[in-house]
Amino acid sequence: MESPSRDTFTGVFNREHDSLDAVIAVKIVPFEQENWQREYENTVEYNLSESSVHPLTTQELIGEGDVLRQLIRTPLGYPQGDGTRELKSAIAATYGKLPPENVLVTVGSSEANFAAAWHVFDKGDELVLMTPNYAQVEGLARNWGLKIKPLRLREELGWQFDPEDLKKLVTKKTKAVQVCNPDNPTGSIMGAEQRKALIDSVKDSGAWLLSDEIYLGAEREGSITESLWGHHEKTLISNGLSKAYGLAGLRIGWLVGSKKTVDEIKSYRDYTTLAPMTLSDRLAQVALEPGTRSRILERTRGIIRNNYPKIRGWLDSHGSLFSHVPPAAGAICYVKYGMKINSMDLAQRLRKEKSVLVVPGDHFSMDGYVRIGIGMQTDRMLKGLERIDELLKGLKKTGG
Repeated sequence: MESPSRDTFTGVFNREHDSLDAVIAVKIVPFEQENWQREYENTVEYNLSESSVHPLTTQELIGEGDVLRQLIRTPLGYPQGDGTRELKSAIAATYGKLPPENVLVTVGSSEANFAAAWHVFDKGDELVLMTPNYAQVEGLARNWGLKIKPLRLREELGWQFDPEDLKKLVTKKTKAVQVCNPDNPTGSIMGAEQRKALIDSVKDSGAWLLSDEIYLGAEREGSITESLWGHHEKTLISNGLSKAYGLAGLRIGWLVGSKKTVDEIKSYRDYTTLAPMTLSDRLAQVALEPGTRSRILERTRGIIRNNYPKIRGWLDSHGSLFSHVPPAAGAICYVKYGMKINSMDLAQRLRKEKSVLVVPGDHFSMDGYVRIGIGMQTDRMLKGLERIDELLKGLKKTGG
């Protein structure tokens, strides 16, 4: 029997629901940065595109004692779909007096961002989007037909936004304001003036506040960045164990929101991954035990504190060729260069000719920049930078 054509399904659906917009997938706007890293990060000798610190091993996380014995006896069945109560309680404790019911455990912070956006947005909505920023929410907004109004971080302000810009952008029509704090790719932490302006704007407009806080805890200096949670009812916070914890392979992330919102988003989750992994849930509980969490985050800060002066020395050794604002957080350094070469072309040449991977500024809609990871072992970072030097010498000879 001949299968019904797509046009047949289209006709039936149109008669019953008037529109296919919400169901039939449109052509996806590619997520260029993730495509780039997926294809090449495991094929190069020196991956300087990574924004996490060098990962912990399982043994470094749990040691050799009772936790290991319990882990290997764990039945590998389906876990609690929204995360075990033990894990949700451990996550909630990092936000003060937060009930575990306000937490949804996800498969990485990417799923948290996706679920939040899917819940909040409808076609035609208006989004005020911090930029430069991790481009996942921007890509989703473009795929879903949202109107995007960029809130630009200004290099001359130390990669802060001007509060006056925010006032002009946010209106009663604004569905959400999305930020990344600490920021990717700049490593900046939102200043007190900007923070107040942001909270005031979403309260006054009634907009959602979506805050990606995946780099919280990876500060180079000072205390841990305060979450934007707790100031506005319509807030969703995404975070996870990848960047600041060096545990990206566990694929554990989370959303924090009101109980009502979290309960609603669980239904969206039923159409994605259903549940986190059983062993990951258990290992995440270990990682978030207060003593272990403090040890992990201090390790992360130690790596960043050790490596940043070395890349800064390397940048300074090139005189006026490079400039940057010192990153306040994250294992990343966002670098402006003074060569007449497109950032993607530069990144491609580094990959093909020197087996080094960096993130081109083009992935943040900013040509003339590259993001360099500083979270790996120091000797590997320095060897990767030496390879970049080799290409730079060739570019100088050819006038590139």
